[in-house]
Amino acid sequence: MAKFISADFVRRALTGHGAIGLLAGALLYILCISGTLIVIHEEWQRWEQPNVPEASMVSPQAVQRSIETVLASEAGKPATTHLYVHFPTEALPRTVITTDSQAVYMDGTGRIAAPEAHAWTEFMIHLHYYFHLPVVFGLTVVGALGVMMAALALGGILAHPRIFRDAFRLRARGPRQLGYADWHNRLGVWTLPFNLAVSITGALLGLATIMALVTATIFYDGDRESVFAPIFGDEPAADARPAPVANAASALARMKSIAPEVTPTYVILHDPGTRGQHVQIVGDHPRRLIFGDYYAFDASGAYRGNVGMSDGTLGQQAAGSTYKLHFGSFGGLPVKLAYMLFGLALSVISATGTWLWLLKRRQRGQAAPRLEAMWTTIIWSSPLLIALAFPLRLAVGPEAPLPAFFWLGLLAAVAAAGFIRDAAICSKTLRIALGVSLAAVAALHLIISEQLLPAHLLINGALAVIGVALVGSTIRAGRVRLLHSTTAASLQPAE
Repeated sequence: MAKFISADFVRRALTGHGAIGLLAGALLYILCISGTLIVIHEEWQRWEQPNVPEASMVSPQAVQRSIETVLASEAGKPATTHLYVHFPTEALPRTVITTDSQAVYMDGTGRIAAPEAHAWTEFMIHLHYYFHLPVVFGLTVVGALGVMMAALALGGILAHPRIFRDAFRLRARGPRQLGYADWHNRLGVWTLPFNLAVSITGALLGLATIMALVTATIFYDGDRESVFAPIFGDEPAADARPAPVANAASALARMKSIAPEVTPTYVILHDPGTRGQHVQIVGDHPRRLIFGDYYAFDASGAYRGNVGMSDGTLGQQAAGSTYKLHFGSFGGLPVKLAYMLFGLALSVISATGTWLWLLKRRQRGQAAPRLEAMWTTIIWSSPLLIALAFPLRLAVGPEAPLPAFFWLGLLAAVAAAGFIRDAAICSKTLRIALGVSLAAVAALHLIISEQLLPAHLLINGALAVIGVALVGSTIRAGRVRLLHSTTAASLQPAE
C-alpha cells in the first residue's frame, strides 16, 4: 500500500499530526496565561470599575439594610434562591451583593451604589475556568489539562536524568535550540513544586463536577447535592411560605462571640423571604489554607453549627484548601506576585516546549514554517486579544461579546499566520502590537478614572513598563539581526 502514498501526502499527514499537538499545546499555554492573570482577579475587578465607593469594613446593620434594599429592588421578579454578600477585603474593598438576577455594589449606608459590571475580568476568569465552553464540559477539559500538566512535569524530570545537576546551567546566548531547551528545563526544575501544586489542584477542581455527576448517577439517583453534602453540608428542607427577611445582622453579631478569630468574608442567605430561609456566614481562618468554614444560623440569628471545613475530617480540610493553594489567595500580595511569576514561568515552559519540537523537526529536515508561524501567533496574539478586549468592553459595555472576540480573533490570526508562513514576521508584528496595546490600555484607564488609587497606578505603571519594554526589545532585536546580516554579506568574497 505504501507505493500508493506519496511523500507529499505523508508530509501533509505529519503536518496535520503536528497541528493536533499544536492545539493541545495552545490550550495549555492559554490556560497558563489566563491563570497567571486571574491570580489578581479582585485587583483587576477593582481596576476595571475604578469609580465605585470603597470602604475597608461594613457594619452588621449596613449589611442588613443592604440585603433588604436589594430584595426590595427585585419586587415583581422571580424570587431569588440565594443572596450573597461579599465583604470588603484588602484586594477588593467593596461590598457586593449578588442574587439570581443581579450583582450590585453597596455603599456604607445600605444603598445601591452601582451595578457590578466587570465583564472583562469575568471574561478572563471564565477563560481559565471553562475556555468559555458549557460549564461541565469546560471544567472537564481544564481538569484533563491539569492532569496532562502534572504528567508532563514528572515525565520531563524522568526523561532528563541530569536535570537537577544542571539546574543552574543556562546557555541563553547559545544556539536557539540550546537556549530554548535550557530555559525550558531550568524553569521546569525551579517551578516543579509550584507546577505540581497548581496542576494537581487544577485537575481536582476541574474534574470534581464530572466525578460528582458520575457518582450521583451511580449511587444517588442523580442527586449531586448528596455527593457534596459530606464536604459542604446539607441543605435544610425548603418552605416557600412567605416570611420577614432573615436577621443577618444578629447572625453577624453572634459570630463575633462564637469565633472571634475568624473574619467573615461572605453572608449567604438561602431562600430569602421564606419560612425555610437560613443564613450562612463564610469565615476566613488566619494562617489556614482553607478558603473558610460555613457557620449556619436560623432566620432569627440563632447559631446552628459549622460545616467542618476548619475542624472536620482530613478530607474536608483538604478539599477546603484546594482553592487557595491553586490560586495563591493566601499570604497577601507577596504570595500573589510570586504566583504570577511562577505562572509566567509555566507559560514560558509551555511555549518553549512546542518550539523545541518544531526546531527538532527543522533539524531533521522536516521544517514546518506554517506551524512555526501559527505557534508564534498563538503565543503573542493570546495576550494581545485579552488586552484588546478591555477597550472593546468599554466601547460596547458589559454586554460586549468578549469570548467570541477572543476565539474568533485567535482563529483569524492563526489562519493568517498559516498563509504568511514566516514566524519572524509574525513575532515582530504581534510583539509590537502587544506592547503598544498594553501602553494604550494603561493610558485609556487613566482617562476614564475619576479617582486614581495607588492600586490603579501600580497596575497602569506595570502595563506601561511592560508595553514599552516589549516594543523596545523587539526593535532592538530587529536592528541586531539586520546588523548581523549586513556584516555577513560584507564578508562574502567578491565575484
